[in-house]
Amino acid sequence: MLADILASRLQEYAIGPKIRALRRAKGVSLVQLGKHSGLSSGLLSKIERGNLIPPLPTLLRIALVFGVGLEHFFAESAKPVLAVVRKQDRLRLPDDPQRQSASYFFESLDYPVTDRPMDAYLAEFHSPSSPHAHPGPELIYVLRGHLVVTLENSNVELSEGDAVHFDSTFRHSYHPNGRGTCNAIVIVARSR
Repeated sequence: MLADILASRLQEYAIGPKIRALRRAKGVSLVQLGKHSGLSSGLLSKIERGNLIPPLPTLLRIALVFGVGLEHFFAESAKPVLAVVRKQDRLRLPDDPQRQSASYFFESLDYPVTDRPMDAYLAEFHSPSSPHAHPGPELIYVLRGHLVVTLENSNVELSEGDAVHFDSTFRHSYHPNGRGTCNAIVIVARSR
């Protein structure tokens, strides 16, 4: 009886459809979301269809992948005016958690902000990345080191203080150039 009431009230929040909307807006497949969240695509499918209500730790893993707070799923009007992300609070994620060694790591600089129009990351490039594409334009500003950005068949070499803006719906990759790693700010606009 109580379980039915709780399930009914939780269904009102439409958590599954909100997850599906986030995933589709980012152009991410269930398999990709599974890789980045550590959850199976079957489980994610059940959650999206509303057949399973995720426990908070599972929902938090999904929220971290998309850079939204838990309030995104419970209160649409909750939007912080100011959000501070302390260095020690950032979560460091590899480009592909399934690979043994990462090509680059990224840390979300704006994850507390819900429904933001862009995603901002601090990226640390170690080795050539695999070509990939995603919705929205991308801007990269090099803080330290040298970076080669390949867009389709064109290479752009960047040094400290340089920036590049491009349409990331085209396949692109990153390659640190020279000794050591390269650090950069990466900003990706979200599709609306």
